[in-house]
Amino acid sequence: MKEDMLIGRLARSAGVNVETVRYYQRRRLLRVPVVRESGVRRYSDDDLKRLRFIKRGQQLGFSLAEIGELLALGDGNRCSAVCGVGERRLADVERKIADLSAMREALRYLVGACHEAQAEAPCPLVQAFAR
Repeated sequence: MKEDMLIGRLARSAGVNVETVRYYQRRRLLRVPVVRESGVRRYSDDDLKRLRFIKRGQQLGFSLAEIGELLALGDGNRCSAVCGVGERRLADVERKIADLSAMREALRYLVGACHEAQAEAPCPLVQAFAR
């Protein structure tokens, strides 16, 4: 494992800021390299891969706790355990989609009612909030 990156380069390469790297280290998602004789910490390509893994997991909606679970499972050879984490995330996404669909339909109805309301009549949208 060749260590040749300083924290700034690691952060830029992953599209995050340095404080994000430090935050992930505090959360124990990313290792803290030892301080070299030069007084600096150096990061490897493996650290960059791990950091990108964390960011991709977040883009897919995984929490940092869930990402930690996935990282703890290692190299992905325990597919059934990994699948369980993915299934929980998928179920959560499907619940959110159902909730958003219901909100969309309610808003479509209320906006349509607003367009049909008389100019001096109470606004159906405001009335719905007041209930």
